[in-house]
Parts: sequence; structure tokens; C-alpha cells
Amino acid sequence: MKIEQIYTGCLAQGAYYIESDGEAAVIDPLREVQPYIEKAERRGDKIKYVLETHFHADFVSGHKDLAAKTGAKIVYGPTGMKMGFDAIIAEDGQVFELGKAKIKVIHTPGHTMESVCYLLINEEGKEEALFTGDTLFIGDVGRPDLAQKVVKDLTQEKLAAHLYDSLRNKIMPLPDDLIVYPAHGAGSACGKNMSKETSDTLGNQKKTNYALQDMTKEEFIKEVLTGLTPPPAYFPQNVMMNIQGYDSIDEVLERGIRPLSPAEFEAAANETGAMILDTRDAQVFAKGFIPNSINIGIDGSFAVWVGAMIPDLKQEILIVAEEGREEEVVTRLARVGYDYAIGYIKGGFKAWKESGHEVDSITSITVDELAKIQEGDPDIHILDVRKNSEFLSEHVIGAENAPLDYINDSMLKVKKDETYYVHCAGGYRSMIFNSILRARGYDNLIDVAGGFTAIKESGKFKVSDYVCPTTLL
Repeated sequence: MKIEQIYTGCLAQGAYYIESDGEAAVIDPLREVQPYIEKAERRGDKIKYVLETHFHADFVSGHKDLAAKTGAKIVYGPTGMKMGFDAIIAEDGQVFELGKAKIKVIHTPGHTMESVCYLLINEEGKEEALFTGDTLFIGDVGRPDLAQKVVKDLTQEKLAAHLYDSLRNKIMPLPDDLIVYPAHGAGSACGKNMSKETSDTLGNQKKTNYALQDMTKEEFIKEVLTGLTPPPAYFPQNVMMNIQGYDSIDEVLERGIRPLSPAEFEAAANETGAMILDTRDAQVFAKGFIPNSINIGIDGSFAVWVGAMIPDLKQEILIVAEEGREEEVVTRLARVGYDYAIGYIKGGFKAWKESGHEVDSITSITVDELAKIQEGDPDIHILDVRKNSEFLSEHVIGAENAPLDYINDSMLKVKKDETYYVHCAGGYRSMIFNSILRARGYDNLIDVAGGFTAIKESGKFKVSDYVCPTTLL
């Protein structure tokens, strides 16, 4: 028997490939399913089941495509939702045979009402692993405020109460030596304070996870709801795609991986109203870009920030990318439901510039340069676009917090006729912020390269005393 965790850093998401005696199951697969199929072919396995822990909000699962291409059966926990595809709606306690192993469904409502954990019973009959989805993370539990966006009569308090019961009645009685494999780790917005570790023993979680400590239901509800912030706007849309179905990833790739000359790219931008998404490194982008482009670098938490910054999943998107990475960009857009990339500029930004088209740029300065500017004018505007929890934990004295997460509210703090020096933690988010405001006519924003990390290390700025954050949202 084999268990393989397939972890995707930009989504902080764990999918799982389980095999016994030539039969395989994939838990919570990503949208691009070919790697699972190729893995099965190399090993001589048949993918028998696609096991879903719940209707995901933060990414579009590959369940529909994987089932269509392999003949595998899709399995969900108890739900009355009408789905746009065939699926087995499992009962609490139902057991599925996988080769010589067994997988038992444990219904654990709370994060969502259909949430389940999958208990793996190995070929010797021993309970070996627990795939907990978003019910139990390492150091945290799934936030109970997402399903209320889909089911109207649910509240976060009701869901938190269900989660309390699920943890104590279904999870905690299980053996301490079970290995817990969650669907997410640190960086996901599905929990508020997850560990960077991606697995642990259940026994250790019983000792260290705040949500598994001795407390009343009322205390648990208060604890688990404290520190939550509104989820990204794309979450409910992803949930509906996971329930209703979606275009095949093959169709999405065919639509998006379409090379365009600079003239064709310009015509498409003018005729369709498509957003120009530049996925190059932030500092490379700053030196020159197509006017009105939005920068979200592919080498970062790309999918998460695309979801947070682009409210409409059906927004048409034109891509500027490093040559050879266009398919990667389209794939990673599709992971969070952005299926309407309509092409990319062949030859990248270089081709645009060499064709004589207009270019724009954003001023980026070093921390040393910022220190000299502040020395000459102590009243300069420093704008910190990190999350509010990060700002409260530690910040430059006198800086103003304008979180990128809520850019439409944050931009109200910016006056077009005044100069602002913008930073985040390391330079990734500040360029997203600057590029969006630049496209909206704000021309006096200056990026601080290296962000707060470089600011603090320089020792040239007064920084507030560190306060340990209670939430990472």
C-alpha cells in the first residue's frame, strides 16, 4: 500500500494518491488531472475512486475531469445538493474497498455540512491514516463561516457548533497513532492559524491543537470565530463550480494558450475589454509593462491573489508571461475557476516594446533610498498593504495600513495628488497594489523593494514592538 501527499504550495493544498493491490484513489485532486493519470499508468494502477472531502471554496477540484477520463467514481459525503455530474453520496460509516485496503467515510459537518474525513484501514486491518479535508488542520480547524454563503439558513455559529461535535464525537475518539493528512497548510484562507507542517499524529494534535483542548461548546464557538475576516469573493463561485461542474481543462487550455502578435494582442484588449494580467516578477514588471496591466507574479501565491483581486470568474484575461510559462499561467488560473484566458502575447513584453507600442513603468526604490527621503521629510506617507493582522503584529511607526485584501476600501485612503511609498512584506503584494491603482489613474505611488523585511533589517526605521498575531487572516 502506498500513500502519497501531492502538495501545491501556491494554494497550500494537499491532494492524496492512495494505492493498494493495483487500485488507486485520489483525494481532493487539483483541476489539472493528467499528472494523476500518468502516475497511475506508470505504476500500473487503476484509479477507482475520486474522494472529495467537501465542496471546496478555495480551488476548483479536478473530480469531474478525472472521473470522465478514468471511469473512476466520484464520492461525496452526505448532501442533498443537486450536482451537475454523477457521484456516489456516501453515508456516514460507509466503507469502500480499495485493493486489499478499506476506506471508511466519517461524516464531520462543521466546515461545511457535507464535510467528511476518510479513515484508511490498511491491508492488515489496522487504522493507519485519516484524511481530514478542511475539518482538522495541523494546529487549526476549518473556518466555519464559508458554507453560510451557499446555504442561507446556516450561520457561522451553527456551523461552529456542528464542528465542535464532529471533532469531539467523531475525530478525538480515534487512535492517537493515526497520521492526520489535512487538505491545507499555512497560507490557505480556509483556516486562520495553520501550521507549516503538512501532517502529524492525531495524538500530538490532541495535545497541541487549540481547538481540541478541553472547553465548552460556547467557548469553542467563540474561540474558532475570533479573528476571522471576510473570505475572498471568489470562494462562493468556486463552490458552485465544484457542485455544478465546469468546462474540461482541455477546453480551457485550448482557449487560453493562443499566441497573439502585439497588434493582435492590442486589438483583443480593445475589442473585448479583457484584463491584461502580467505574471512576471514584480521588479521586472516595474521597469516596463503594457499600460493598464495588472501584475500578479506567477512565482508567488498566484492563484490566491488572482482570486482576491479579480471578482468575476468569467472575466476575459490576456496574459503577459515569461516565454515558455504561458500554459502554466492558464493552468493556475483554472485552478481557482478563471477559465476565460483568451490568449497571450507571443514573445512576451519584449515583443510589445520592440514593436514600438507605448510602455509604462512604476518607480521602485530601495530601503536606503526611502530612509534618505524620510530623513528630509519625516511626514512622508508610508502605506503598508499587508494584512491587518500583520500590521498589528509589527509595523513602521507612522505608516498607514491599507490591506491589499480589501483594495477597494484601501484605495479610499489614497489621494491622487499626494505621493505614497508602498510596501508589503517582501515586495510581491505591493506591486499588485501599485499596478491596480496605476491602472485606475493613481500615478504617485512608489514601490519599496524588499518590503517590511528589508525595512526592519536596515535598522533605519522606528518599528513598533512585536505582538504575536492571534490570526493569520
